Amino acid sequence: MPRNNQKLVPESRQMLDQMKYEIAAEFGIQVGGYTGKDLNAEFGDELGSMSGNRSYSGWGHLTSRENGSIGGEMTKRLVRSAELHAAGRKL
Repeated sequence: MPRNNQKLVPESRQMLDQMKYEIAAEFGIQVGGYTGKDLNAEFGDELGSMSGNRSYSGWGHLTSRENGSIGGEMTKRLVRSAELHAAGRKL
């Protein structure tokens, strides 16, 4: 199945990114500036999976559940906004 991440309105990308960051903040999810210092890495170095000075920026360190909750909330808000907009036009 091909991946289609193309926006119908390319100018909306900035607004959608802003919404994504706002929702992540509301959920208490840290995005960007994430450092390995926050991890319990007692055995991480032995296993070769972590190092104490590793840092992440962006969304790659989040779990699927966290990303899904942010995306789901974005969808809910966009649908609600579209419904309110459509209801306003009918009046």
